[in-house]
Amino acid sequence: MDNLLRRIRSARGGTFFIAVLSTACIVSFAGEAGAQCSARDVLQNSLTLKKTPSANKPSIPVRSAVAVPVWKTITVGTFANSFALRTALDAASCGVGDTVAEILARPTFTLYATKTDVELIAVSSAELGFQTDTASLASIYARAQQLGFGLAAAEVAPQLRLQYFDQPIGEFLIIGMEPIKTWKGEPVILTVANGGAGLILIDQDGSADAEIPVVSRFLFVRSKEAALAKAARGLDEAAASVRR
Repeated sequence: MDNLLRRIRSARGGTFFIAVLSTACIVSFAGEAGAQCSARDVLQNSLTLKKTPSANKPSIPVRSAVAVPVWKTITVGTFANSFALRTALDAASCGVGDTVAEILARPTFTLYATKTDVELIAVSSAELGFQTDTASLASIYARAQQLGFGLAAAEVAPQLRLQYFDQPIGEFLIIGMEPIKTWKGEPVILTVANGGAGLILIDQDGSADAEIPVVSRFLFVRSKEAALAKAARGLDEAAASVRR
């Protein structure tokens, strides 16, 4: 660190200062994160971390996003750029495929400008009302939005990967997000998963006609309208409690 400070003091350009400072922050994060995504650390985390309730649960038909509880709240907007985010994933030994790495580097993959908490809701296609074995991604999105769910920002996927180290083995969570196209023009969405060999971030076909098994679980947010309705219902319940 002393050598780093000397380099900063001797720098003549602001660009070099920012680059060195960014590197210092990334190195610091790497020291704190460790190899949290490796199979060995996943096993250790299962013994020591307070477990997040699994998103895999019995299917109950959903009538409105207002009534569905939040599964997990994560924080976004904590990285200066996608390079720093990717470096954090590498530092934690989270598996990232070539396609995902490409998506994280695309201009259309953007980050929140400010630190923000995001409430995620887990729901399967079956809970949305689909009774067939599979359903198209477009129809799943349309039904979800009809019920008051909204699509999450692309940043949610890697941020969840870094904030969900106690994910149970066998859980695959598809992020309900706008597809991002690869350099070849193929639409892709992201999935946060634990396949048993460690924690990974993988790609999923984001074509409108992509057929998704209805047992697959998606992560959505509440639409602005549903969020307002939820808040209003909370106020009504609070007022009723005071009257009682």
